[in-house]
Amino acid sequence: MQELQKQATELKKSILDVMIKLKISELEKELTELTDKSKQTEFWKDNIAAQNVMKQISTLENRIKPWNDVKNEIDDVIELLDLEDDSIAKDATVQLAKINKKLNILKEQLKFNGSYDDSNAIISIHAGAGGTDAQDWSQMLLRMYLRYAEKNKFSAEVIEESSGEEAGLKSVTIEIDGPFAYGLLKGEHGVHRLVRLSPYNADNLRQTSFAKVEVLPKIDKPDRVKIDEKELKIDVYRSGGHGGQSVNTTDSAVRITHIPTNIVISIQNERSQLQNKETALTILRSKLAQLQLEQHLDDLNSIKGPNQSAEWGNQIRSYVLHPYKQVKDLRTKFETSDPESVLDGNLDGFISAYLEEVIE
Repeated sequence: MQELQKQATELKKSILDVMIKLKISELEKELTELTDKSKQTEFWKDNIAAQNVMKQISTLENRIKPWNDVKNEIDDVIELLDLEDDSIAKDATVQLAKINKKLNILKEQLKFNGSYDDSNAIISIHAGAGGTDAQDWSQMLLRMYLRYAEKNKFSAEVIEESSGEEAGLKSVTIEIDGPFAYGLLKGEHGVHRLVRLSPYNADNLRQTSFAKVEVLPKIDKPDRVKIDEKELKIDVYRSGGHGGQSVNTTDSAVRITHIPTNIVISIQNERSQLQNKETALTILRSKLAQLQLEQHLDDLNSIKGPNQSAEWGNQIRSYVLHPYKQVKDLRTKFETSDPESVLDGNLDGFISAYLEEVIE
């Protein structure tokens, strides 16, 4: 019995140590402040701001709850062991094993020590060389990330998309919300290569297609990345394409140019010009944060514009469907002979390999 009590005490200490490292108490304080804010009478007068606060509350709850749950479980086991009843020893041993297993899974969060790893993720996919096949490949990648989000019980929303002439997508941007979404998905940033028999080629020849995946941390708090409004050129124009009765009747689309870096963000999916502007500013802040990380800078003022040609040369993964089946990450050398599973959103192997071999 004494040995079990010792194990339980050590396990609780380990849990509390990790909770301190992850600043759970600070997150609880932030959650309380946001929850109090959400209960104020005028909270929903600014619908966009209110929705952002509710998303932040959900994110914080998802991060805090698993740790409080496992802490409560170990407290319950310690309370039982304090009774010093030999009849509960077997049950206590089983419970300690379960808690230890949960703790090992939760400890994975310690790998996410980057500046924005706890952020939600914004993923943009751009068709590259390969014509219609590349646009179809972009759509396949979109489905892959949406399926990944679904399997992990993350929420996903398409922010902006541009359809191809024949099929697929020229480009698409999605937001994925979930615990450490950016920390998990940042390794997907780069060029993805597909080799297959083309369904768009009359001779059914083998075709190689490329798509660029850009993964950004979602910066929805303006104070995390401050932008001088004098450095912005904001244009409004009439939305184009499908989207309902209001499309093509109002100047709701927004284009924001960040003059120092020449980064251009265009958003037209939302009905409201204000919503489109807020979405564009969020993506701009996210791009600037990513560039700051990539260029190892302490402040935003020295950031250079994104080097598109260098990004296109940054091939990270090959997906081969013909003449053999293989998906291989060129950085970690992790590979699998089941591309269908990968394209169905089973990315855990690639993500774990990246976190273990590249980050650490």
